[in-house]
Amino acid sequence: MQRLLIANRGEVAIRIARSADEMGLQSHAVFSEDDAASDHIAKVDHAHRLQGSGPAAYLDAQQIIRIAVAAQCEAIHPGYGFLSENGEFAQRCSAAGLRFIGPSADVLRIFGDKANARRLAAQCDVPTLPGTPSATDLESARRFLRAHGSVMIKALAGGGGRGMRLVKEEAELDSAYERCRSEALQAFGNAEVYAEKVFPKARHIEVQVIGDGSGEVTHLWERECSLQRQRQKLIEIAPAPGLASALRDRLIDCALRMARAVKLTSLASGG
Repeated sequence: MQRLLIANRGEVAIRIARSADEMGLQSHAVFSEDDAASDHIAKVDHAHRLQGSGPAAYLDAQQIIRIAVAAQCEAIHPGYGFLSENGEFAQRCSAAGLRFIGPSADVLRIFGDKANARRLAAQCDVPTLPGTPSATDLESARRFLRAHGSVMIKALAGGGGRGMRLVKEEAELDSAYERCRSEALQAFGNAEVYAEKVFPKARHIEVQVIGDGSGEVTHLWERECSLQRQRQKLIEIAPAPGLASALRDRLIDCALRMARAVKLTSLASGG
């Protein structure tokens, strides 16, 4: 591989470009019409303008693939956010002869959709909080709220805390539901949401796992991600401080079971 297209922006793209340079790869960036002065396009060997502005431009899979093929890139690195957890995008990259840097399309179809991921967790005997089983309309969310008290409305696709709102009172539900759908659509191109029971005073701990696609997986221990602002991680600490050894072992075992079940290829983390 000699040429890599980075399908992201800002600091994410800069970090990928830095790694590409260290590996001796020619780096290509994309930028939306309103990102023409963005720092990331100065950190790559070639930059390509996307038609459109804002997040929608970086969610235009067809346009990004077309640019990558025209630039004779062999691979696309999506970074995180945008199209990084989109199984259809990974499949389209493969169909165009491009290597998708990340998990396989099949794995992304499971873990890129929280309803599918929760079903896999149940199959692997991994505990989850009570939640609605699939894309949830407003009235279903209302019934779930009445049954469980405080809930989180969450985007089904993507991650990073986007498309997520805490709802403590029924009067807050309508606006929170619409805000989550709007944020999810803008960030991931998918407005679907679901509801999950709130676990108060929870810690956010992730386990990193890596697999070779054969079912052989290992872990790179855990990290504490609880220090956040508006559900966006600020600091990650590894190993997680104050985590009991027995609980650490259980978390790692759960992560490995799910990774083995999908024959994970590449590096992934979850918590």
